[in-house]
Amino acid sequence: MKSIILVGGEGTRLRPLTYETPKQMLPLVGVPMIECVFTTLAEHGVTDVVLSLGYLPDRFIEAYPSGVVAGVNVSYAVEPEPLDTAGAIRFAAGFADFDETFLVLNGDVLTDLDITKLVAFHRDHGAEATIALHEVEDPSRFGVVPTTADGRVLAFVEKPPRDKAPTNLINAGTYVFEPSVLDRISPTGRVSVERDTFPALAADGKLFAMADNAYWLDTGTPRAFLQANVDLMLGKIGGHGARGVVDGSWMEESAKVDASAHLVNSVIDRHCVIEADVVLEQAVLLPGAVIEHGAIVRSSIIGPKAVIGSNSILDAICVVGANVRVASRSLLSGDVRLGA
Repeated sequence: MKSIILVGGEGTRLRPLTYETPKQMLPLVGVPMIECVFTTLAEHGVTDVVLSLGYLPDRFIEAYPSGVVAGVNVSYAVEPEPLDTAGAIRFAAGFADFDETFLVLNGDVLTDLDITKLVAFHRDHGAEATIALHEVEDPSRFGVVPTTADGRVLAFVEKPPRDKAPTNLINAGTYVFEPSVLDRISPTGRVSVERDTFPALAADGKLFAMADNAYWLDTGTPRAFLQANVDLMLGKIGGHGARGVVDGSWMEESAKVDASAHLVNSVIDRHCVIEADVVLEQAVLLPGAVIEHGAIVRSSIIGPKAVIGSNSILDAICVVGANVRVASRSLLSGDVRLGA
């Protein structure tokens, strides 16, 4: 089976980390996020993937020069201009000459969804397109999908007010499409799959949806990115996990961590340096970050080669960009972004 992964967004919610690195290339416990998506697809028999690229496409192409990721063949469809979600699907499918049932995934979603079950549901219901659904407490940031008892989609409501949402089942960002869906997408310009394509399919009775209790996380915010690292590290996602976790934290073998450091649910990537009497609590350190002696970092992300000065305190949620130096004895908390 073939799949398209949508990775064209600029990752604005994760800035400044995404100024030079697409969010799907940011590491989760030392492994680029996009590789987690490929691993899941490989487990369900996907053999070929087209990455739909827009923002910083060379970062993906340079990372996988062999054209293979997790045993899956990969090709690159680089949008000549922003085409929105349906436009990107149309462009990528045309690039790869898709002529049979195929998958579409959002590249910034971490999930252990049973894709094989989703495809079987799609075929059993004779659907033209099928959406995976996930239950959330607050659906206002997502596409909300009310259905009949047999899964036929009644409407597709994009980002409704919380008190007006018809259900708390949301679009989970994994789809099964028949090639005929491509004929519904305008051949030129920007087209949204959420605002244009899905409502039209629903109106024709051709759109189905399957709810699933799988793990699901949109990793696009700092809080969610931290949570994704911790959940992967602690083995909370079926089929995924990190090796080398010790006492609830993970350290890449090239990292240097002083024996007096106190670590709780933290991720320390390659070539990081943790000096004496440092406290890290649910912190994620990207490659080459340095935490000087006596510093405390809680629920924060420290970018590549950033330096946190001695005796500083960083509390939830700070995001420190690449190569930024935080002065000694700094006190930072709240939604702090350094390097923006």
